[in-house]
Amino acid sequence: MEYLKSKIRSIENFPEEGVIFRDITTLLKDAEGMKASIDEMTKKLEGVSFDMVLGPESRGFIFGMPVAYNVGKGFVPVRKKGKLPAEVISKEYALEYGTATIEIHKDAIQPGMKVVIVDDLLATGGTAKAIVEMVEEMGAEVAAMVFLIELDFLNGRAVLPGYQIESVIHY
Repeated sequence: MEYLKSKIRSIENFPEEGVIFRDITTLLKDAEGMKASIDEMTKKLEGVSFDMVLGPESRGFIFGMPVAYNVGKGFVPVRKKGKLPAEVISKEYALEYGTATIEIHKDAIQPGMKVVIVDDLLATGGTAKAIVEMVEEMGAEVAAMVFLIELDFLNGRAVLPGYQIESVIHY
């Protein structure tokens, strides 16, 4: 995946000193790179049985929608607090620099469904864990999680034991 890595810009000391930010905007503006990244994420789902794709705001929308389209499944957005108009389930979770709350419509997922979570980045695993908890509270199952990038040194997998986690690029 060196080709895809070459399309991602690394910005040192952003958003704070000592952090290397992996900027996917340079990948997204490159038609071949964008297509290759979505194709690789879609390939990670070969052999996985599931009903729906979920993607968290906002970059999970960017990758989740085309992956859902590629596999012929529906897409459910997981939004920041206050952005969904109908009845929701909410989950507060820890970020590197504070806390956040995400929400999903209560009627978006039915008990017994199998879902796949698609996002751009697995770092500490906080967002993914919050989504998993909401999905399971709704009586559904997480069949797999697919990320474009995984920051291995932050060990986000450790907070998600027992789940199938696939990543295209590792740092």
